[in-house]
Amino acid sequence: MPANTVFMEEMDAFTYRSILDRNPIVFVPVGAFEQHGPHMAMCVDAALTKQMAAAVAERVNGIVAAPIIYGYKSQQRSGGGFHLSGTTSLSAATLIGIVKEIVLNLAEDGARRIVFMNGHYENYQFVFEGVDLALHDLKLSGTDDVKIMLMSYWDFVDDETIDRLYPEGFTGWDLEHAGVMETSLMLLFYPDLVNMDKVVIEPPATMPKYDILPINPDYTPASGCLSCAAAASAEKGRILRDVATEHMVGAVLDEFE
Repeated sequence: MPANTVFMEEMDAFTYRSILDRNPIVFVPVGAFEQHGPHMAMCVDAALTKQMAAAVAERVNGIVAAPIIYGYKSQQRSGGGFHLSGTTSLSAATLIGIVKEIVLNLAEDGARRIVFMNGHYENYQFVFEGVDLALHDLKLSGTDDVKIMLMSYWDFVDDETIDRLYPEGFTGWDLEHAGVMETSLMLLFYPDLVNMDKVVIEPPATMPKYDILPINPDYTPASGCLSCAAAASAEKGRILRDVATEHMVGAVLDEFE
């Protein structure tokens, strides 16, 4: 077992219990299993969020719980759509239930400060609902000292950094699926899971301002990407990690310290 790891899954149970005694901030990464075009592996959302959570946890003496690997259904306007093969999703009710059970179990272990870090655009409201239901049940059982924070790591990339990394213009986080941000971070953390030779050169996807069911596959680019990743680099990934981490650390300490 690695010494001084922040990852709960790498700890023995006795080490975990001793760390909980000091009331650490516990980070729960929430990802998804989703296609990310021809140039990246499908583990992107959970893998990146685990690393971003670790970057913050290391700064605040926290620990990182095992990530939630699967997420809510990929939406056509932010993830290409759940009709694309490889994307393997949960229903809203299932994700809500998983989040609720994780909160209840962590609280039972003694965790009182928890951060759910989201890495899949579509997850957020369902994570919120699971947390809220868990806190309601905890309060009814007499536990009212648990505080939980929710965040998506890309929200902590400031405008100055966006202007610097997207000189040709920023399409918005919804269309950044498999684009410069995720690809750059993967090049930083998991370069073996990226093949830049397979990046599809195409303009950002043009999506309607509404959703339609059954899904019309013609609205999704054949690549499954919603913006082009050609400008991605490990150096941009390093900048994104450092900027987002700095701001997340500040927010976490403001709330919990």
